[in-house]
Amino acid sequence: MTPKIKSSRRIVVAINPAAAFGKGHMAGHQVVDMLSRAGHHVVPIEEGSYEDLKKSIRSSLTPESIVVAVGGDGVVHLVANLASESNLPIGIIPSGTGNDMARHLKIPFGSIELAVNHFLDALSRDPKPIDLGVATANSGRELLFSCVFSAGFDALVNERANRMSFPRGRHRYTLALLVELAKLRPLEYRLVVDGVEEEGSFMLVAVANSQSFGGGMKVTPDASIVDGKLDVFTLDPLSRLAFLRIYPRVFKGLHVTDPRVKIRKATTVEISGPAIVAYADGERIDRLPFSLKVLPDGLLVYV
Repeated sequence: MTPKIKSSRRIVVAINPAAAFGKGHMAGHQVVDMLSRAGHHVVPIEEGSYEDLKKSIRSSLTPESIVVAVGGDGVVHLVANLASESNLPIGIIPSGTGNDMARHLKIPFGSIELAVNHFLDALSRDPKPIDLGVATANSGRELLFSCVFSAGFDALVNERANRMSFPRGRHRYTLALLVELAKLRPLEYRLVVDGVEEEGSFMLVAVANSQSFGGGMKVTPDASIVDGKLDVFTLDPLSRLAFLRIYPRVFKGLHVTDPRVKIRKATTVEISGPAIVAYADGERIDRLPFSLKVLPDGLLVYV
């Protein structure tokens, strides 16, 4: 049952129809229906492409808007970038593959009804300010990320996983990982972490604002979205067998005890190295190099 509210809000609902392999369309319309029945003024936005969705959302925003992301971390990434421009609050109705920001914020997923009712309840409270990461490419292009910026073996896995239509959920990421494992090799990087330069060979480099990516992989289990810091993760070279041993431990955050794993907190990070495409919140962005920093309280979220 959808609870009624005392005051109507203007809610722009951003729907990713491709989320969860095409189920995003149905999820989006269920969200719109529930919010409308609760008495809110709902503006649904659904487009066939990411760029069209971005344009339509931006043109629909007013100073009174709340922007609700219906989908996975990709649409949360889009909504966070647009809402932050105007200091607008957002809501998250997770219905995608990974839902890692929802995991961190303890927003229920797996049931649209539970997630919408959670959001409606949150509207009775002030939105929570959370940190965002800021990634600036060599071209000068700047974007915000709420979860994880990655460049390395994990980015190669993302490239492959995004081309796959089967299996669903995190198992697709696991299969892509196993395929890429056959070509596993360390890459050479130059990092500048809070002004301290280092060079080295790493299997994986990630800069995290939140705890997980890839559908629950707790790559930085102690990361906080309210501490004004980013967590810098590096994985030293290791064999395929060692990688397969450490991989299952990532889902519980137990990999951090391995001496080849290093995590430190920072406010600024520079990453350069191989000509590899970086990912942010699971979205393909640009090739290295990148400069990263934290934007404290950069986003308001109803939780």
